[in-house]
Amino acid sequence: MQIETLKDVLHWTQQFHHNLSECLSHCEDKNVDERARIMLDYLSEHEKVLSGVVSGFEKSGNEHALNTWCDEFVNRHPITQHVHCDAPFAELDATQIMEVVSDQHQQVIELYRHLASRADIPAARELLETLQALEEHEMMRMTHASNRLEDY
Repeated sequence: MQIETLKDVLHWTQQFHHNLSECLSHCEDKNVDERARIMLDYLSEHEKVLSGVVSGFEKSGNEHALNTWCDEFVNRHPITQHVHCDAPFAELDATQIMEVVSDQHQQVIELYRHLASRADIPAARELLETLQALEEHEMMRMTHASNRLEDY
């Protein structure tokens, strides 16, 4: 996928969450650990919802902000679209699954943080800061749910 504008970044992020949801769901029945299966189910549903939320930003966001160019960053730090799931979560326990998902989300948060720091247009900066806050909040929710699962 060629990423040139913030709209492209949003589309990539929406696809990222969608693909992660599909991969988590795909691995759910392959994992023998009950806690891991519960975690995979929860995270899959969470990612599906998050994909829809990001899609909403893509559809209803400020056109001026969405059309802001950002290829300078992307050219130097290519974004790799994860499009194929070889069941990487099938062999992991709940803690390891959460670590992988957290790491992937942290990369998206860092992308938004960097793009916001470089945005010249206030509407673009505001959009990126909102998306960054959304991703951070959702990471906290997932982490909290993961910690609750560990308590059982």
